[in-house]
Amino acid sequence: MNYEQNLKKINLKLPDAKAPVGNYVATKISGKMLFVSGQISINEKGELIKGKVGKDLDVESGYNAAKRCALSIISQIMKACNNDLTKVKSCVKLTGFVNSTDNFIEQPKVINGASDLIASVFGDDGKHTRAAVSVNSLPLGVAVEVDAIFELN
Repeated sequence: MNYEQNLKKINLKLPDAKAPVGNYVATKISGKMLFVSGQISINEKGELIKGKVGKDLDVESGYNAAKRCALSIISQIMKACNNDLTKVKSCVKLTGFVNSTDNFIEQPKVINGASDLIASVFGDDGKHTRAAVSVNSLPLGVAVEVDAIFELN
C-alpha cells in the first residue's frame, strides 16, 4: 500500500513537524518501534484549537481537532523517517486526551477523528489499539492531544 498516495487522495496538507518546547524529543525510535510525543490540536493556520469539549466545542469540533493532531503525528513520522512513509509497517497504538467538561462522556467519538485519519492513510496497517481519556486541562488550553506508537519495517 502506498501511504503517500493515500495522503494525497485525502487532499489535506501536512503541517510542519513542530520542535518540542520542553526537555523531550518529538519522536524516538527504539528497535523497530517509533514513539511520537503528544501532538496538540492546531488548525490549518497554525492557531491552537482551544477550549473544553462539551462547553466551548461540540463533538464534531473535537473530532476535527483530533484529526489535526493525527496530521501532526504523520508530519512527525515523515520527519523521523526522512520523508519516507514506506518505512512504516503499522500503527500500534494511539492515546487521545480530550480537554472536556466533567460530565462529557463521548471521548471515543472525539478521538475517532485521529483514528479515522490514520486508518484512511495507512489502511489496514493503520488499525490500532487506543485509549480515549478525558482530562480537565491540556497544555496551552488546547482541546485535544494525541500521541502514537508505530512499528517500522
